[in-house]
Order: sequence, then structure tokens, then C-alpha cells
Amino acid sequence: MWTKMTNDHPPCTPIRTRGVEATPSRALASAPVPNRGRRGPANNPRRAGVARWLLAALLASAVPAGGCVRKSEHDKALAALKTATEDRTRLAAQVKALQADVARLVEEAGRREQELSEVKTREADLSKKVDELLLLNVELTERLKAAGQSVEALNTERGSLSQALAETRAQLLELRKQQDAANARGAQLRELQAKFQKLVDAGQLKIVFRQGRMVVELANDVLFESGKTDIKPAGKAMIGDVAKVLRTMPDRRFQVAGHTDNVKIQGGRFASNWELSTARAVSVVKLLVDGGVRATNLSAAGFGEFQPAETNDTPDGRAKNRRIEITLQPNLDEFVKVPGMPDPAAPKPGAAPTKPGAATAPAPPPAKPAPAPAPGKP
Repeated sequence: MWTKMTNDHPPCTPIRTRGVEATPSRALASAPVPNRGRRGPANNPRRAGVARWLLAALLASAVPAGGCVRKSEHDKALAALKTATEDRTRLAAQVKALQADVARLVEEAGRREQELSEVKTREADLSKKVDELLLLNVELTERLKAAGQSVEALNTERGSLSQALAETRAQLLELRKQQDAANARGAQLRELQAKFQKLVDAGQLKIVFRQGRMVVELANDVLFESGKTDIKPAGKAMIGDVAKVLRTMPDRRFQVAGHTDNVKIQGGRFASNWELSTARAVSVVKLLVDGGVRATNLSAAGFGEFQPAETNDTPDGRAKNRRIEITLQPNLDEFVKVPGMPDPAAPKPGAAPTKPGAATAPAPPPAKPAPAPAPGKP
């Protein structure tokens, strides 16, 4: 039965439990207790009475006098339930997106395993070629002894074969170095990905592989207000967590790149999205340096709206295009040296040797002659 509203109490919403009224505690005490098994209260009269008494006491203390609650409190409870349901739906969508990222990472790992397999196959082919050249060398030696050919001609032929053998061995050595470097890079990428996994699981960033490079994507809306370059407090905390990971790799270089959507800037201190994206990248670089990352390992770049990740035709696409990307840059020693090609790191003939660690800079352009002053002006 529903409780009756009186003039002494404000409007409220009656509360009913499953088949038991909240107001009369005497009815609650006499409510039947469901049988939960052979050892439940239904098979023990004493336990059943205690259980009914405890249930009545709990409901009596939870429901105010009059058997009802205020309508405002009831509406608040419904709103909280709706918010919890929406949060659950949003979190489920985030989990699905993270699962898709994990699938992409697994696919990238498979592709790298395929590349390593191809390198091993090439190494086996070169080893076979070396064996064939050695056999040919032995055959030519036997021909020299049997046919009495010209020693000078055979020496020339053997010299050519020796040179080909040396070049093949050099290629084999470079392929082995390439395989070792690829294994080291793969291990380092897996280690870096594991360090970022906690932030990925929290939905603060995403890890993607683009053109063989590892890229950390940060949502721009978490970092900056629209048209601003000052990092918000929540964004500073996130950048601080990223800095803790990057500073564990002092021998690697990172590029911080700013990206925007295609909405043109109307007034303000920035002439275009290029300036805005570059200024935002510089703000992130400074915060990373404050977090312990070496300044010599960081660079900033701004791409404006010219490298979108999604379409700019929808609000969701534009939101994804507003982002900060931190890219792991390859080191020069990771590139394979091709035999017969000059080493880009080696000094040119006639160039003065440089000290280890000394920075080089291009020569300044020739100074232009100053224009003659206009008549009557100093």
C-alpha cells in the first residue's frame, strides 16, 4: 500500500521494495524469507526470525518517517543512475578502441617478423654464393696446374674473384649488422610500448606505427584550450608521465609535432594554423625538458592542417586532427651501409677533422652590401 501525503510533510515519492512496503516495519518483520538451500533460514525458525528482524531494522533505518523520500532526492538518484549508465557505455567504447590498437600493434609485430625472415633468407643466399666462389677459386687453381695457363692471366682472374668474394663478404656482414639492428630496434620498441601501456590503458594516449616509426598521439583537447598554447593542468600531468618514460632513453631522439583541423584562425596572435601548431609543439617540448628529457634529443615542428589523421568534414574528425604527436626518430647508425657507397658520416677528402661531439653548422651566406642612404636621411 502507498503512504498517504499529509500537510505536515513536503511532497515526496513513496518507496517500495520488492513486494514489501517500506513504512510498516511490522509487515517487514513478518515478510517471508526465501529458501537459499538446505542450510538457509527457511529450515531454521529461529534463524528465519532473526533474518526478518534484521531486514526490517535495515529498511526502517534507511527510509525516513512517512515511508517516502523527497522527489528531488529521487530525481537525483535517477540522474546518477543515468550518468553511471552513460559512463559505462563510454568506457566500453574506449575499451573497444584500445583493443583495436592492440590488434594493430600485433599486426605490426607480425610484419617485422616477416622482414627478419626475409633478411635471414638473403643471408643464407649470400652464404651459398660465398661457398660457390670458394669452389670456383679451387677449380681455377686446378686448371692452372693442369693446363699450364699463364700465371699472370690467372692471377688477374683470381684477383677479380677475390675482390668479388670480399665484396660479398662485406654485404653479408652488413646484412648481419642490419639484422642485429632490427632485433635491437624491435626489443626497444617493445620495451617502450610496455612502458606506455599504463597510459594507453588509462585512455590518455595512443601508440601507432607509421612508416616504420613509433608515434605517441596525445589528444589536443586535453592539452590546450581552443586557439591557446598554454597547457592545461590535466595536460601538464599527462606530459609529466610521458617525460618519465622518454627520459629513460637518453640515446634516442624525439620529434614533437603539432597538428590542427582546417578551421581558419580569425584574428588573435597567430596568423595561421602553422604558427599555432608550432607554438603548441614548442610548449610541449619545454614541458618535456622540465620533466627531465634532454633538450638535445627533442625537436618541435608544426604541420597545421596539412597532415590530417581523419576527415575534417565532421566534428569528430576535426577533434581527432587536433593532436600532438611524439615520434621516435631513427639514429643514423641504424641505416645499412651499402658496399661501394660513400659513408655519409665519414669526413670528405681535404676536410678538416672535427672533434668528437662538436656541432657543425652550415656556412653563413655572404653579407649583402648595405644600401646607400636616401638623400636627406642619416
